[in-house]
Amino acid sequence: MGVQGLTGFVEERGVFFTELRVRDTKLVIDGSSLYHHLCFAPDADFRCGGDYGAFAATVRDFFGVLRACGVAPFVVLDGGRGAEDRKLPTLRGRAAEQLRAAQGLSRGAGGCLAPLLTREAFVQALGRLGVPFVQCFAEADREIAGLANRWGCPVLSLDSDFFVFDLAGGYCPLSHFQWQSVRIAAAAAPQGCFVPARCFSAGRFCGHFGSLSKALLPLFAVMHGNDFVGLEALEAFFSKVRLPRGCAAGRGGKHLRLQGLLNWLAQFAEPAEAVDNVLKYLKKHQREEIREILCTSMEDYAPSDVNLEDFFQNGSYECEAARIADVPQWVLDAFAKGKLAPFVINALILRSTFLRVQVENMQRPSAHSTALPIRQVIYGLLLRVSHSTEDASPSKQTNELPVVCEFDRCQKTLKKTFVQAASLPPDFCDDRFPLDKLMEVPVSCRQMLLLETLGVKMSFLEPIPSHLQLPVAVMCYWIRCSEPKVKLNQLKALLLMIVSGELQRITDDPDPTVLPAEDDSVAYNEFLKWKEKKLQNNDFDLDVAHSFCQWQCCLQMGLYLNQLLGTPLSEPDLSSRLYTGTLVHRLYQELKTAPSVENLFLLSPKMAQLYLVLLNTMES
Repeated sequence: MGVQGLTGFVEERGVFFTELRVRDTKLVIDGSSLYHHLCFAPDADFRCGGDYGAFAATVRDFFGVLRACGVAPFVVLDGGRGAEDRKLPTLRGRAAEQLRAAQGLSRGAGGCLAPLLTREAFVQALGRLGVPFVQCFAEADREIAGLANRWGCPVLSLDSDFFVFDLAGGYCPLSHFQWQSVRIAAAAAPQGCFVPARCFSAGRFCGHFGSLSKALLPLFAVMHGNDFVGLEALEAFFSKVRLPRGCAAGRGGKHLRLQGLLNWLAQFAEPAEAVDNVLKYLKKHQREEIREILCTSMEDYAPSDVNLEDFFQNGSYECEAARIADVPQWVLDAFAKGKLAPFVINALILRSTFLRVQVENMQRPSAHSTALPIRQVIYGLLLRVSHSTEDASPSKQTNELPVVCEFDRCQKTLKKTFVQAASLPPDFCDDRFPLDKLMEVPVSCRQMLLLETLGVKMSFLEPIPSHLQLPVAVMCYWIRCSEPKVKLNQLKALLLMIVSGELQRITDDPDPTVLPAEDDSVAYNEFLKWKEKKLQNNDFDLDVAHSFCQWQCCLQMGLYLNQLLGTPLSEPDLSSRLYTGTLVHRLYQELKTAPSVENLFLLSPKMAQLYLVLLNTMES
């Protein structure tokens, strides 16, 4: 959610904030705001598709600072789009903005675009760090506000809707949360460190507009326009009403309507009275419909029926909207724990998904087209129609397969395509195993479906360490299905990148049961020296970038299918260099001009052997 122009208005004035020292408190964190804020670091490279190891390190540092200050974080993530799908127009607009950003980056212009697997890397990092988190069924704002009010603690976010909620502990915008500038308390004060922050005061804000009641802020948000409600329905009101000017407008008068509306609302004691006065300016036949829209939309700022405290205390996530949507309990439980992605819940409930654009070659088909067969199997599992296949004709079976609407890039525009779900093997068509009984299918059958989808036999994966088996299986699929075909140096660059991640992992976080090998440390130091050398050819190859985008799309859907099947293969760690964009692009460039870079890890027999095993598996 978000109220148009409100952040700019509040920031320009600055008088609505109080200084806050954040320490020794619970803190409810808007996870979606946080991971976007952390991934948009000033020195981040957005053209090459993301450096998930560096991002995970930033996440670790952030929560390390909170721990040092005695802050107990509770992260709440947005979930799916919700059964009513009210934000669809807003989401289409955002997808179009992301497409324009990707186009600019592909041409060498500046800009920011969250890498494809940022959310997955963030969720994995939270789990690894032991940070309590929950993924809500739909939009998380009301549940965040409810939990913070239950505990009387602040909310940390970058969502302007939190200027509207009545929060007992206040709202700290991430833009004023100086976690990289932690300070030690003065000698006279209790010892310890704190994060300097600024806290928004709704009381100060309302006082700026005379006698404006906090209860009228939700009506203001709805009338001025948020992610759920556009202004079109109320243009007649704004064209006829005389809004008071009040205090001076912001630069260029850009906040005139916002200020005027708040001053106008200040004359009313409560929302019902204000709504009645709004309707007087509209045609009689419109009034009841607009009343319904306004009253329904104001409920977006009302307390939620979901009690997140229950979840954080005993792992129970109860949600009436999910019950009405008939979501199987195991799916809801896994979803709340971040073990299934919003993509899955949207496909299940709405039969509609958004495929996020990357910095790819806009003249080619979308990078997501490579992973289409994997998505079709996911759709088949989620939406399988129970029927006996023995007496059904092939044409009848085909007609009964469900269809999902995908929003994806087509050239330089966003288009929707209707995709048919895959027909599943007999074990998964058995009426004894609908979606709510999927985990009762033997794990061997679930693993077989995963491997058959990726076109790999388990015997090929046996020489591979278990935590790399899924990425290697996905890589086999990528090589087989990519168009244009993957070049050998692209494959080698990706494998060298993965080996570098393994080397870093065993060097930085060694297994206490295994004696550390000195040659691993020597090899890792040599690798770091190589990284510090200036690259002679730093050209950005858009076709190579497109191929690596296809790899990320396949990896994402491989992760989702593996999760939906109850992880028959180990879930790989994205922070261990399964994709480091700047590194893999550099390795590819160097392999073209200096093939000796393939011997980068020869000083470590273990890593040299791993590279050969991976390469031989791919070539076979």
